[in-house]
Amino acid sequence: MHPANFSFIFIQLSAQTPATPSGVNAEGYDSHIEVRWQAVPDPTVTSYQIFRSTDGGSNFDLLKTVGSNTAPAAIDWTGDEGQAIVRHYRVKAVKNNGLTSDFSETAQAQTRVFSDEELLDMVQRYTFRYFWDYGHPLSGLARERSNGNGEVVTTGGSGFGIMAIIVGAERGWISRAQALDRMVKIVSFLQIADRYHGVFPHWMNGSNGNTVPFSQFDDGADLVESAFLIQGLLAARAYFDQNTPLENAVRDAITGIWEDVEWDWFRRNNSAALYWHWSPNHGWQMNFPLVGFFEAQIVYILAAASPTHPVPGSLYQSGWMANPNYCSQGVYFGHPVYCGGFGGGPLFFAHYSYLGFDPRNWKDACSNYFVRNRNHSLIQWEYAKINPEKHAGYGPNCWGLTACDGPNGYAARDIHPANDDGTVAPTAALSSMPYVPAQSMAALKYFYRDLGEKLWGPYGFYDAFNLNVNWFAPSYLAIDQGPIVAMIENYRTGLFWDLFMKNPEIEPALLSCGFQPDNSVGTTELALPGIKVSAYPNPVRDGQLTLSFENDREQNISALLTDLTGKPAQLILSENIPAGNFQKTLSTAHLPPGIYFLQVKNANNQSVVKKLAISY
Repeated sequence: MHPANFSFIFIQLSAQTPATPSGVNAEGYDSHIEVRWQAVPDPTVTSYQIFRSTDGGSNFDLLKTVGSNTAPAAIDWTGDEGQAIVRHYRVKAVKNNGLTSDFSETAQAQTRVFSDEELLDMVQRYTFRYFWDYGHPLSGLARERSNGNGEVVTTGGSGFGIMAIIVGAERGWISRAQALDRMVKIVSFLQIADRYHGVFPHWMNGSNGNTVPFSQFDDGADLVESAFLIQGLLAARAYFDQNTPLENAVRDAITGIWEDVEWDWFRRNNSAALYWHWSPNHGWQMNFPLVGFFEAQIVYILAAASPTHPVPGSLYQSGWMANPNYCSQGVYFGHPVYCGGFGGGPLFFAHYSYLGFDPRNWKDACSNYFVRNRNHSLIQWEYAKINPEKHAGYGPNCWGLTACDGPNGYAARDIHPANDDGTVAPTAALSSMPYVPAQSMAALKYFYRDLGEKLWGPYGFYDAFNLNVNWFAPSYLAIDQGPIVAMIENYRTGLFWDLFMKNPEIEPALLSCGFQPDNSVGTTELALPGIKVSAYPNPVRDGQLTLSFENDREQNISALLTDLTGKPAQLILSENIPAGNFQKTLSTAHLPPGIYFLQVKNANNQSVVKKLAISY
C-alpha cells in the first residue's frame, strides 16, 4: 500500500471518537470511593475523564482526569469518616486529538463506617497492589519506587513483595493460580539474573536481569538484600505446598536459588564475620562487616541454615554480636531496648528480619527479639507523645521514624535529635502492628481519616509526610510498602511467621547460632497478692484457652477478656477460687482473630492486664 494511503487511514482513525469505557464499577470505603473501569484497547487514548454526581445521578461534573499509563482507577475522597454518602460516576475516554467517547454506564457507591478489621483489609489490599499492579511486567519483581526508573527492580523489596502476593491469594484479591503464575515468572527470571557466588545485586534491570549499580563500588553482590529475598522465597516455598506439577516446579526452583547462595564465601577469606558487599570490579572495596545490631540479623540465621554453603553458627557471636555494645543497657521513656543504638534506631530495624523469622519463642544472650521490637516501638510512640523537638503533628496517634523519603531526600530517621526532622513514615507504625497493635491501629486511623487524600493514593499510604512544612511524599517505595502487608498479616494470622518457620533448616540454625527456646512471650503469667495466673497457649490457635490458677488462699477472682477498645468480649469467670491449683479452659472459637486483653481482678479490686493473641 502506498504511504499516502497509510496516512489517510491514520487520519481517518484519528478522527473517530474513542470507544466508550466499559466495566465501570464504584466501591465505597470508610472515607473514600474508588472508581475502576476496563481500559480501552486503543493506543490513541491518552486519558480518562471521571465525572461525578452528588444529586442522585441527575447532574454530573468533571471530578478529575487520569492518564492512560496508570491503572484504570480513580479515588474520590469524601472525608466523611464513615458517614453514608452516595455518589454516582461516569467515565469518558479521551484521545490524543482531544476527541472524547460517550459517557459510560453509571456506577454508584456509598461510604460507611469501617470496622478495624475492614480498615486493615483496605490498607493491606491497596498496598498489595504496589507489587501486583505495579510489579515489573517482564520479571514480576518489585520496582524500586513509583517515581523513579521503572526498569529498576529491587532485590530485598521483591522478597517483601512475594509475601504481599501470598497475602493477596490468602485474602482472595487474586486466585492462588494467579499468585502461582506470578511466582513462576519471578523464579524463572531470578534463575537467569545476575548473581555473584549465588548472591544477587541490590538493583537489577527488570527486563534482562543485569546489575544496576547501587553506588560507585556497589555493582555486585548485596548479601543483605539477597537475604530479604530468600526470606520471602522460603515463605513461598512453604506456601505453595500442593503436589501439582507447577507448585512442585516452583518449590524446586526456589530450592535451587537458595542452595546456590555461597554464604560461606562472604566470610571474606574465612574471617569471623560475614560481609555485606562484593564486586567483580572492586572486590571487597565496600568493606562492610555485618556487625549488629541493625536490620540484617536474618543474614546470619540464613547463612547458618544453608544446606549447601553454611557458615558455623558461632559466627553469630563472633560476627553479628561482636560489637562490645551489642547488648544495650539503655532505657528510653521507661522501656529497655536490650540491643541497638540510641532509642533502638530507625524502626525498620524491628521489621525487615522479622517478616518471616518469628521472634516470639526464641532468645539469644541479649534478648527475646519480640520483646525488644515491642519496646523499640513503644519508645518511638512515647517519644512522639512527649515530642521534645516540638514537631508539628507528633502525638499518640502520629508516630513512627524510619528510613524513608523526606522534604530533603531519602534518609534514615530515629529519635536522636540529629536524625529527626519531623518526617513520619506510615510504614514505621503500621509494620509494628504485631508488637503494639493498639498504638499502630490508632496511627492507621489518624493517617487515613485525618490526613486523608494528602496521604492516601492508589497503593495505599504514600511513603512519608512532614507537617512542619506541610510536605507529603508523592512516592511509594517497595521496601516500605512490603513490610506493611506482611507485618499486618503476621499480626492478624501469624501467616509468615508460620510459613517461614516451617522450613526445616531454620530451627537447627537458630540453635547453632546460640538461640534458646523461650516461652516468656508465649505463656502469660499474671501475679496478684496470694495468686498466680498463667494463660496458655499465647497466641491461641486451636480455639482453646486455658487459665491456670495457683492460690495460697481461697479468694474471689474475676477474669474478663476484652478487645482492643476495652469492650468486653467474654466473661471467663467470677467466683471463689479455692486454695491450691485450679484450671479453667474455655473456647475462643467464636471470637474473631486479633489481639485481646485478659483482665484478672481479686476481691479488693486489684487487677492485672496482659495481652493475648487469637489466630486460627
